[in-house]
Amino acid sequence: MSITAVPPGKKHRKKNKKAQKALKPQWSTYKRITWLLPVFALIFLALLIRIFQLQVIDAKELQQKALSQWTRPTTVTAERGMIIDCNGQTLAKDGPVYKIVIWPNSISESDRVRVATELSRVLDLNYEKVLERVSSEKLREFTLKRQVSKEVCDEIRGLQLGGGVGISPDTKRYYPFGTLLSQTIGFTSTDGTGQSGLELTYNKYLTGKDGERIAETDSRGNQIADSMIQEFPPTDGSTLKLTVDANIQSYLENALDEAVQVNNAKNAQGIIMDVNTGAIVAISTKPDYDPNSPPRDNLQMLAELSRNRIVTDAYEPGSTFKILTLAAALDSGSTHLEDIFYCNGGRIKCWKHAGHGSQNLTRATENSCNCCFMKLALTMGTEKFYDYLYAFGLGQNTGSGIVGESEGIVTHQKYVTPNDLARIGFGQSIAVTPIQLASAVCAAVNGGELHTPYIVDEIISASGETVFKADTSPVRRVISVESSAYVRQILQSVVDNGTGKNAKLANYTVGGKTGTAQKYDEYGRVSSGNYICSFIGFAPADEPRYLCLILVDEPRVSSIFGSTVAAPFVRRVLENVLTLKEVPGLTPETSYQTVQLPVLVGMSTADASALLAQYGLEGIFECDAVVTMQVPAAGQSVVIGSSVLLYTGLEGVNTAEPTDEPYYVTMPSLIGKTALQAHDELKQLGLTMVADPADPSGYVIGQSIYAGTQVEFGSSVTVYFDYSTTGG
Repeated sequence: MSITAVPPGKKHRKKNKKAQKALKPQWSTYKRITWLLPVFALIFLALLIRIFQLQVIDAKELQQKALSQWTRPTTVTAERGMIIDCNGQTLAKDGPVYKIVIWPNSISESDRVRVATELSRVLDLNYEKVLERVSSEKLREFTLKRQVSKEVCDEIRGLQLGGGVGISPDTKRYYPFGTLLSQTIGFTSTDGTGQSGLELTYNKYLTGKDGERIAETDSRGNQIADSMIQEFPPTDGSTLKLTVDANIQSYLENALDEAVQVNNAKNAQGIIMDVNTGAIVAISTKPDYDPNSPPRDNLQMLAELSRNRIVTDAYEPGSTFKILTLAAALDSGSTHLEDIFYCNGGRIKCWKHAGHGSQNLTRATENSCNCCFMKLALTMGTEKFYDYLYAFGLGQNTGSGIVGESEGIVTHQKYVTPNDLARIGFGQSIAVTPIQLASAVCAAVNGGELHTPYIVDEIISASGETVFKADTSPVRRVISVESSAYVRQILQSVVDNGTGKNAKLANYTVGGKTGTAQKYDEYGRVSSGNYICSFIGFAPADEPRYLCLILVDEPRVSSIFGSTVAAPFVRRVLENVLTLKEVPGLTPETSYQTVQLPVLVGMSTADASALLAQYGLEGIFECDAVVTMQVPAAGQSVVIGSSVLLYTGLEGVNTAEPTDEPYYVTMPSLIGKTALQAHDELKQLGLTMVADPADPSGYVIGQSIYAGTQVEFGSSVTVYFDYSTTGG
């Protein structure tokens, strides 16, 4: 049986077409879903990214924004580190005060005028500026005024200005000892940033890290009482412990104050160092200022008073420099104790115009003979002498760490002539800072080792950890132990028998050297009548502990030499220091013989001088008048043979015959001047007029020393007069 295929009929074909049409809408939906899935995936991914951004990347910022809507942070100022002396006495510290803070968003518009009016009145601020801050929509928090006293804060509390005005703890820098060590310590700005001195140099150590307090606020932004939720305590600054002893500092400053007063001087400077370590025990320049209230409104005055001249100012040291020439010559073998030097005044004049004659090295140093020290420098030669100068630290920063230190001026040796070298030998044609000279002399007398001068002993963090400790090891050996011993021996003889006798102590041996240095004007010329008088001394002479250098700038008294102007004050300071530190002194059998000074005030200078002679002392004065002050004072014990300065209040300028190391002035032209004019002009230069004839009434027609000639200070000048002239 066969099966025959029957082709589909027309009806069947229609049925299939309907079925296919029924399937088409389902396929379209599938296609739409296929296209929508990536879109939804992208949206979901974007949501995930946004959630990640909000919860991870921006979480901290959003949390802070949320927190700021119901909390108020307040800065807690860290205390600046203290500055203390070597005994722990506080020299600088922060004291408790307050600051006035405003939150403008918490001050209603209706209260702004009243708040601004009251705050500007109580705080002494500009009303317009306060109103601008109070009304600001951009400021979230603003410190209106810092370092406000408790009394002012109590007044503000009483005004009840609302939650938009707050009072927060603050700090203010205090200097308990006032002017003591002011140039070295320096001062800070009102916001506690160091602006000068150690406050500036060590600002990063002294400055602490502020903390923060966070408290809850109500819907208006007012702080809810007792609602502290978090506190981040401040980290206070580190403490600077200095090498300075406040007691010794006061000894030095009192001496400098008196030196300025009695000598009518421009200023006085001083430094005391530990000979064996380089530690600065005291340092000062007078006049100075009080860092509690520095003259900020007069910047020129502030700069002048805050200038630490011991490290900033270079000067020609004069005869104090002879210590270094002596040390170098002895150590190099260029001279020996038994060598003889002949002084006839010299081509470059010795201070003693007639010369000192024959003398050994010790005697030449006692006499401060320029000719001897010129020969020592020339014998060593430029190269050898310069090796020692650089080894002593001249021409370079000492590394003291004190702001503004100068390197001094040392002419390069290739430009130095024999004439220059000779002058360097006795302290001219070279400029040093006082700290350089003091450091170098310490090396010359302590056994020959140079130490770095330093004033910061250690820095201690707020947690008690030592973050810095000074290194007291020597920088280098400059001269031998034997050479240093010879230097000490000779310098003790200078005080015992020579120009330094006014520094002699009864119970201690003292070594030292005087200096009278010329000054220069703005054009580099010798400034007539202007000098820096100094004395550098150390004790005990055989085993030195302390060295003191005092300089008196431009004294305006008759006897303007280091032996009279500066040495008496070094004597007093060294005696106070040695007594305070209980340094063993001489035995009663070996002590120097002393006398107690009588009261000389009220006597004439002539009578006082005669009375002093009976005590074995010398009175130094300018004119016969009533004594108004004496140095040393009545009742003090002084070594027989010392000098006593008699002041009358009538002292002129540079009129006495020199007793130490005079310098030279330029002779003026006197032609055509009257006798009185000539006398006054010569007196201002420290010269004495001898008239010819003895009773002149005409005009000057001649002078024994030509105009423009360098003439020794204190010299006499014969002036010739002609009665018939009419003057120029």
